[in-house]
Amino acid sequence: MKIEEVKSTVRTQRIAAHSHVKGLGLDDTGGAIQSAAGLVGQKAAREAAGIVVDLIKSKKMAGRALLLAGPPGTGKTAIALAIAQELGNKVPFCPMVGSEVFSNEIKKTEVLMENFRRSIGLRIRETKEVYEGEVTELTPVETENPMGGYGKTISNVVIGLKTAKGTKQLKLDPSIFDALQKEKVEVGDVIYIEANSGAVKRQGRSDVFATEFDLETEEYVPLPKGDVHKKKEVIQDVTLHDLDVANARPQGGQDVLSMMGQLMKPKKTEITDKLRMEINKVVNKYIDQGIAELVPGVLFIDEIHMLDLETFTYLHKSLESPIAPIVIFATNRGRCVIRGTTDIISPHGIPLDLLDRLLIIRTLLYSTSDMEQIIKLRAQTEGLQLEDSAFARLSEIGTNSTLRYAVQLLTPAHQMCKVNGRNQITKDDIEDVHSLFLDAKRSSKHLSEKNNKFMM
Repeated sequence: MKIEEVKSTVRTQRIAAHSHVKGLGLDDTGGAIQSAAGLVGQKAAREAAGIVVDLIKSKKMAGRALLLAGPPGTGKTAIALAIAQELGNKVPFCPMVGSEVFSNEIKKTEVLMENFRRSIGLRIRETKEVYEGEVTELTPVETENPMGGYGKTISNVVIGLKTAKGTKQLKLDPSIFDALQKEKVEVGDVIYIEANSGAVKRQGRSDVFATEFDLETEEYVPLPKGDVHKKKEVIQDVTLHDLDVANARPQGGQDVLSMMGQLMKPKKTEITDKLRMEINKVVNKYIDQGIAELVPGVLFIDEIHMLDLETFTYLHKSLESPIAPIVIFATNRGRCVIRGTTDIISPHGIPLDLLDRLLIIRTLLYSTSDMEQIIKLRAQTEGLQLEDSAFARLSEIGTNSTLRYAVQLLTPAHQMCKVNGRNQITKDDIEDVHSLFLDAKRSSKHLSEKNNKFMM
């Protein structure tokens, strides 16, 4: 007899490089706690980022830019992600890398503008007539197929809805029955149906049935109050890029040729400035009428030195636009040549006229004790157990090479530990993997010693 254990249906989430970052880790006065919210050290940079978060929340920083500058592996990307965490899910956060602008399909400036528009949210408030309640009855009424044949078709759907105040029985169009099936609506679910569009939204299972089954995936909601038929304020969050795309792709006919034509256009189409101006007019009209509210988000451009002179010039125009997000740049370069030129050297590879517009936050190299705390944090995030001597050796390796290299040794050391039949990583495991894998400094030293053996 074969017996298999049923595995849990809970999805295991991949641990990324910054999975442990939950915020800036500041106290009530805005001071940085040494180790909090997944960040360690960099107190001055975190406190400066906290002030920027306050400015964004009070809407006093729209159209401005911030530069995170520091050596590699000093937490620039982590601080940018922490800013996004502090702002919350409702504020759009769009990360990109400087090299993304060099696309074969669309212009460099178009890539930048697209990401600018992704970073600007629009919160639209609409008052809609809805039918809301717990489903007490769901009966499709069948009739003979008008096209002939033996099959039957659904002529209408009878649905019963119950609230704390009363009940109603509705007769719905068969198209709404399709929407009910897509949402997997059953008797006992709490739903609402928009009176004008017929759109159906399943909100969850009624909490009356909470004790019936113990399912982790089910969300229980209370029985709605008031009447079944009511006016309800519906809030939708979209970005300006969503509006651009929706208006730039007119839908073709339903015939085969039209659908094939849509499939045969895999390339991205550029959205014209004229279309964006028209959308901006409509957006401004909604804002003036109080229907919508603009939510300037954050555009994070890592490796800003990868942009060239043309794109830097375009950034000037974009930052001065009345509808502009907060832009955060990050770079690990010192004085270097501006890309797109041959002889113009500038700090961080950024033109001086753009540097004048930036608030610059400096990140510093970590001390040995800070590195040890970060390595402990990463080990805890990845579920690894290490001896104290292993932590000390890893932080020593990180000081001599880089923090990234030290953190990357954790997983191979754990594998070495498992091969040796142990659960806890020792100092010997760290030494073994350190001898197997080279860091950049040792690799460079090896190249200089054996330079004549390599191809030129």
